[in-house]
Formats: sequence, structure tokens, C-alpha cells
Amino acid sequence: MSQPGNDHGGKALAALLDLERLEENLYRGQSPATTWQRVFGGQVVAQSLVATQRTAPEGHLVHSLHGYFMRPGDTEVPIIFQVERLRDGRSFSTRSVRAIQHGQPIFIMTASFQIEEDGFEHQHAMPDVPPPEELAGSDIMNDAENAPAPVRNYWMRERPIEIRPVDLDNFLWRKKPGGQQNIWIRANGPSPHGRDYQTAFLAYMSDMTLLDATLYAHQSSVFSDRVQAASLDHAVWFHRPFETDDWLLYSQESPSANGGRGFAHGRIFSRDGTLVASVAQEGLIRIRDHAWPFYKKA
Repeated sequence: MSQPGNDHGGKALAALLDLERLEENLYRGQSPATTWQRVFGGQVVAQSLVATQRTAPEGHLVHSLHGYFMRPGDTEVPIIFQVERLRDGRSFSTRSVRAIQHGQPIFIMTASFQIEEDGFEHQHAMPDVPPPEELAGSDIMNDAENAPAPVRNYWMRERPIEIRPVDLDNFLWRKKPGGQQNIWIRANGPSPHGRDYQTAFLAYMSDMTLLDATLYAHQSSVFSDRVQAASLDHAVWFHRPFETDDWLLYSQESPSANGGRGFAHGRIFSRDGTLVASVAQEGLIRIRDHAWPFYKKA
């Protein structure tokens, strides 16, 4: 397992996001060797963003992306990314991309790019939570061996992201219902600098833990074998520059769940309180049966 502080995770993700150019507007990406049964959603979002960035005009930086997951991704075969150049203006440009496997789209996304401009400035305040250094013993990757089996099996895998939930006990055991969770998150080791890479990295990690927030109110989790969970769509708005080498606070809440779907949105802050991005997602959270709760602590 990759441990916090080494550079394997950052290098591995950089390699994953370095797509192969096949032809004009056509790229190929790979998936890491894993026991996962399907491609991680954040991976295909990030790789799709990289494909659109490769075609954006010089000086145009992504400010938003909106995507829909259509089919589970196959980890055993490459993903082909087909980009369409929808518009190039002086201030804004727009791209669409299809991620294709076995001749079928597994994910479609539009991304909008803009040159940097000055304008009005305001933002929400960052939640008042302990800094990550005070949660040094609460890294989910280090504490996973004490977690419920479904959580342990997931988090003990090597990954490029280091995570420290503000309330680790409730993150693991769902002891009390709630509508919000706060998680510190950063790259597991040094990562390349540059705005294009940093936004792609954030797109990757923005899919981690967000859908799970829709089940907090029900003291359940996407890891439960009683829940069929899958991301349906994903949107990210990039507000300000940031660096993923340092901790970012991912503050998540779920305003609504019904009809077998849960909606969650998140705000991502740098440690100095700057709001750098916003995320929204709806996902499938279908109940397989009516046995509750999610799990009991041994």
C-alpha cells in the first residue's frame, strides 16, 4: 500500500493522465491494474478533461465540466477519447468528449474554457474544522485495518490520494445520522505543477467519497451490500488556482434523496480558506432489501 509522503501515488496518477494521441482529436487512455470490477468514475472524468485540454486554445483554462456516466468502464481494455471542438471564441471555448469502450460510449462530457479575467469577487467561508495536522492519526488509509470489511477492502488498496476525515469514527461506522461530512484530501506524494494537471487531478479526486454523503442521513454507505450505488452524473466548477500537494478541505452535503437517487454537492477549499472549486453529483443509491443498519461494529 502506498503510504503518505512517498511519490509513487503522484507519479502513478500523472502517468494515468498522460493520454496517448492517436489522431487529431482522438486519444487513448489506460486503467491501472486493479481488482476493481469497473473503472473508477473519477479516472474517466479526469482523463476526459485531459483530452479536452489537449485541444483547447492557448491561454484558455477550464472553468467547468459536466458529464454523464452511461455504462460501467472495463478495466481490462483501453478507453478511447473522441473530442469535438464545439466553439472557439476570444474569451470562451467549448469542447465535448466521448469516452468509448467496445464501440459504445461509457461517459460523455462537455467542458468550457475561459481566458483569465478580473471581476467581482466573493465566496462562502470555509467550515470551522480542525486542521489536518490535528488529525494525523486519522488517515483513512492507515486506519482502514480497523474498519468494517467492505470499507477495509476498498481503502487498503494502493491509491494516489491521501484522505483524513474530520470525523473518522463516523466516517467508518455511521454512528449518527447527519447531512454533512468534511474531509481533508491531497495528493499522496508530489504531483506535477501546472494548471492543466492540477485541475485534472482535482477532477479525479472530486469523485471520491461524494456519493457516500447521500447516505449519511440514513446511517448507511455505498460500501453496504444492501445498497446498489453508482454515479450517474458529475459536474465541477473551477473557481481559483490551487495546488494538490497541500491539503484541500472537501466539504460535502446531501440536500435530497428520493426515487433511488441521491444528490450531493461539495465545496473544495485550500487550507487558507480559499474556495477553489465546487462539485455536484447525482447517483444511484438503490436499496437492495430493507434490512438496516449498514453494519455493526464488532
